[in-house]
Amino acid sequence: MIKGFFFLIFQIISGVIYSQEVFPLYETIPNSKPGKDQEVTTIRDATHFNISKISIPTLTVYLPAADKANGTAIVICPGGGYTNNAAGHEGVAVAKALNAWGVTAFVLKYRIPDDATMINKEIGPLQDAQRAIQMIRVRASEWNVNVSKVGILGFSAGGHLASTAGTHFAKAVIDNKDNTNLRPDFMILLYPVISLSDSLAHMGSRNQLIGKTPTPEQIKAYSNELQVTASTPPTFIVHAGDDPGVKVQNSIQFYLALQKNKVPAELHIYPKGGHGFGMENPTTKDQWMDRLKNWMDGLELLKK
Repeated sequence: MIKGFFFLIFQIISGVIYSQEVFPLYETIPNSKPGKDQEVTTIRDATHFNISKISIPTLTVYLPAADKANGTAIVICPGGGYTNNAAGHEGVAVAKALNAWGVTAFVLKYRIPDDATMINKEIGPLQDAQRAIQMIRVRASEWNVNVSKVGILGFSAGGHLASTAGTHFAKAVIDNKDNTNLRPDFMILLYPVISLSDSLAHMGSRNQLIGKTPTPEQIKAYSNELQVTASTPPTFIVHAGDDPGVKVQNSIQFYLALQKNKVPAELHIYPKGGHGFGMENPTTKDQWMDRLKNWMDGLELLKK
């Protein structure tokens, strides 16, 4: 009975994912060592599932209804501590909600940093995020996307990836011979890992990305509060003050860096909510998605 239930759930999830169009990010995956695909999907329920051991990255496209489409596109980076992608409540569900606003959503299945599958694991996820932005802009007409309205959204470690894409865009870590713009036009960060400093880091994410004995230069390079400039995109941030996994100071320090550099930003801190609550914080009736919609509307991202 239990096996049958989970098989049914898997079929539902598979239908949700594969009813959309899934694109490989690359013809030849850069920074990759040869080996067998060992990807694993672990299912908790119909809305929560994780994908681990990812070595073949993809982009799944969720198109809004044609009469609602406004040209805005968002790359979604699920969380997972750089050990997996929480692709259900921090991926598929978010894409469908954004579709209702007329936004074209792209769920990024990014590679898990691993010395066994990558030549340089610290740049692997960033390569995938940059490639996603590049692909969307190159194929914008195919998906009815405005190349000046391409943003990135990330949860937890996916928030670290999103903020890395938003602060490291000047240096391409992928082939970009046509000089496609790799800068996201805006960022949305949910309980994000931002800093890899000893005092603020989520150590699991840090160890996965840059190893257990990183150099001071590596720590600084991927502590994104230190990488903000006046060119960093406008940013919307949500965190819970009681987050036990990723200290709320990650978001506060990033917000202060944005303020210092006169980058438009909005920060919402809930007293409670813990970590990993996805689109709905169960401790409050307030919906951060409503606040996000207002913020995006103010930037004319929801205007057709």
